[in-house]
Amino acid sequence: MRFKGLDLNLLVALEVLLTTRSITETARRMNLSQPAVSAALGRLRDHFGDPLLVLNGKRFLPTTTAETLLPLVRQLLRDAETMLQAGQRFEPASSQRTFRIIASDYMAVVLLTRVAARLGEVAPHVCLDIIPPSQQSGLALDNGQVDLLIGPDAFVLARFPSELLFEERHVIVGCANNPLFSGAIAMADYAAAGHVVATFGPNREASFADQVVEKLGIERRIAVTTSSFASLPWFLVGTPRLALMHGRLAAFFARIAPLAVAEPPFAMPLQQVVMQHHPARRGDMGLQWLTGLIRDGAAVWTEDGTPAG
Repeated sequence: MRFKGLDLNLLVALEVLLTTRSITETARRMNLSQPAVSAALGRLRDHFGDPLLVLNGKRFLPTTTAETLLPLVRQLLRDAETMLQAGQRFEPASSQRTFRIIASDYMAVVLLTRVAARLGEVAPHVCLDIIPPSQQSGLALDNGQVDLLIGPDAFVLARFPSELLFEERHVIVGCANNPLFSGAIAMADYAAAGHVVATFGPNREASFADQVVEKLGIERRIAVTTSSFASLPWFLVGTPRLALMHGRLAAFFARIAPLAVAEPPFAMPLQQVVMQHHPARRGDMGLQWLTGLIRDGAAVWTEDGTPAG
């Protein structure tokens, strides 16, 4: 389809080209040949009267015109998708849609595994693509690359609506035969133990729970640092180490590994977990259906963070 002399299909190629800044990667993502992508770039250059991408060494860099066009093209494509989805019926049993969700491995384990199990029953051809959070999460949600973001309210994106899914407590977890778990854990014993912590991102940022401990001025000896919430339990089994874990995650792993759980000897605030989507997607019937499944998955946990079923 052409609009004022431009083949609108080229706008899809333009968005991918300006995002990847690569002929090869654009061809891979769009399932096209590299000559076809190069030809599309040539037609776009002719239409806009601008090179759009210029080679600088081994990398393509966008021109000023390209940087101006990118947010406009993304908004146009997102509006077109919203228009096409508005009012469309969503049939879970026959849909082959892939939903892309930004969520940590903690969220994947305690919530999205349940959602995936339900999908297998009622929507066997629907797929979930779970993407770890990053500094680009907001941009990915903004430009329509992902459908949902699920995470702690501390990282909520103010420009998108949010919905509280549940509140999470944190507990101390260790090996089941660790004598510290024979009673309440004293602060001195907690501080003296070796600890396993999770940090994330290029700056190795501490988790919500570990940030609380740092703010309280509790000095600990960090024995193991990992980059995954779900790996924490496996560094505890057979050792005297301790870890602060989400209550739901601890309950999940305590069912399959020899772990003990105790309350911290200090005040830990509850962590709020929220779900966000772009406001333009309110009319997306498929997304409405999926968020309903996610709410159901969150509801199977009791208020104290133990599985209700």
